[in-house]
Amino acid sequence: MSSGRKSQGSQKIKMKKMSNESNLQVTFSRRRSRIFKKASELSTLCDAQIALVVFSPSEKLFSFGHPNIDTVIDRYLSRVPPQNQDIIEFIEARRKANVCEINTQLTQINNTLDIEKKLGDELSHLRKEFEAQFW
Repeated sequence: MSSGRKSQGSQKIKMKKMSNESNLQVTFSRRRSRIFKKASELSTLCDAQIALVVFSPSEKLFSFGHPNIDTVIDRYLSRVPPQNQDIIEFIEARRKANVCEINTQLTQINNTLDIEKKLGDELSHLRKEFEAQFW
């Protein structure tokens, strides 16, 4: 029984480096997100500690770690058994709080900078008007 299809279905593609830089970057981004998702699932389902470090074709660093990459790499390098999970959670919570606090400070500084830029622009405009009156 032939349905008249001419294609042979999905074909296996030979593994070789892509020559088109744009396609290479898009493919890298998609595959990176998928492998990070799989690593996250593995760490959640199996309570595994995972660290992934990936360099993009443009030499950018991407990393994933559970509970965090530093803890996993330090454990690997020192071959020390994992610490108490409560301590790890406390350290992670404190780190997140610090990041939150720093982000808040950064937002405030950026807002102040915007205000100062506007004031500088206004002063510059007033100075030009003042100079135009007397020249």
